[in-house]
Amino acid sequence: MEEAIRHTLPKKERLCGKTAISSLLAKGRHGNVPGIRYCFRAETGTGMARIMVSVPKKLFKRAVKRNLLKRRLREGWRRQKHSLQHTHGYDLLLTYSTKEVMSYEEIHEAIGKIIERLNQIPEPTQP
Repeated sequence: MEEAIRHTLPKKERLCGKTAISSLLAKGRHGNVPGIRYCFRAETGTGMARIMVSVPKKLFKRAVKRNLLKRRLREGWRRQKHSLQHTHGYDLLLTYSTKEVMSYEEIHEAIGKIIERLNQIPEPTQP
């Protein structure tokens, strides 16, 4: 039988904690795709990808729209995270960066591009 992929986003896959976030922002590498900026740090030693999403209040004053976009970002990641190939772990911050409200399909496609870029980074060899 084929094992089904579980599309979940448990607590242990969410990036939280002041030290982890400040370490990501200080030592991480930045990039962007249309509509989303991202910051990532490889080789965290956790063995899994941890994610944090952000939608600035400067772009959307109403919490309803911010929460909608955060849900879309998390859902896009949740549905595609299995295609990330590295096993050493990543910390990833996704920041929404456009004033237009992107549809779920556009966000899903942008997150797919981010995952492609992360997969292109060579995995370090073990000593």
